[in-house]
Formats: sequence, C-alpha cells, structure tokens
Amino acid sequence: MAPDVDAIDVSGIWLRHIPHGGDPLSRPVPVADNRWQRGSAVDALYFAEDEPTLWAEWYRHLAEHGVPPLRQLPRDLWRFALSASVADLSDAVRLARVGLDLPAPGRRSWPAFQRVGERLWRDGWSGLLTRSAARPTGRVLCLFVDDSAPVKIELLPSPTTVVVPPPPPTGMRT
Repeated sequence: MAPDVDAIDVSGIWLRHIPHGGDPLSRPVPVADNRWQRGSAVDALYFAEDEPTLWAEWYRHLAEHGVPPLRQLPRDLWRFALSASVADLSDAVRLARVGLDLPAPGRRSWPAFQRVGERLWRDGWSGLLTRSAARPTGRVLCLFVDDSAPVKIELLPSPTTVVVPPPPPTGMRT
C-alpha cells in the first residue's frame, strides 16, 4: 500500500553548505546514510529553507559526531534555485499519516524515517519536504538523486565562504 501523502510544489531559493572549494553538487563515496534514506538504496541531496535552519542542522550533525565547529571550517554556503513536486511531510499530522513523529535529533529514529523515504522514492516521488530535526520551525528538503526525477536544480553563482562559526540559531535542538 502506498504511503498516504500529499504532493506539494516547492520552488524558490534553498541552501546547502559544503567544505570550502568543493563541488557544490558532489556526493560522498560511498553514499552516506541520512535520516530519509540509506546510501545503499538511494542517494539524496538535502537543502534548508533558510540560514538558521542550515546552521542548526550543521551544529546538530557536529554534536552527533563530537566534532568541534572550527574543525569543519571554512565552508561554502551555496544557494540553489529549485523547483520540484515532492511529498509533503511538513507537519505532525502529515507525518502521523505515514506512522512517524516529528523528527528529533539523534540517529536512533532514522530507520523508521528511512523506510518511509525509500518507499516514497520507490513509488516515484522525487523527494520530500519536512521539518528540521535541529530547528522545528525550519523546513528541509530531501531530493532523491535519481535521473528519472523531474527536478529543476540551478546552482546560483558565488558562494558565501564562512570562516567563523555562525552563532547557534535560536530554537535549535542538538
């Protein structure tokens, strides 16, 4: 049975950061596991809707791995113009329809989210929109890396290079 989800058209400017000087669309080899997919099943690119959400997710990731922020700088902040129709899992009601709670920091809950994400991918969804685990008022976009997905991604020129850790955003959870 297909997951009970609605489609939402997402467009506009979304953010992603990478190590300074790297390819903004590069993917790790081997493909990494993340909240919404296992690398052995499908790859994905993750984007944040705004800088506070982007940096909250970064601080959450660092806290999970015990890495000091200065060890992961400098970073390039890239802006992307995106347009895609994705599964809408952006609130507690929509998440509950697929058997999930709001995302929370920590990897222990990932298997349930990965099952849903991978099922959406197998059912032909190009990605999903959801709440940030690190900043519940922010949204993140997970786009599956799949040549058949009708997704428009345009890299906008000139990244911002971040050399000093930004202040932790308000409302952040790690």
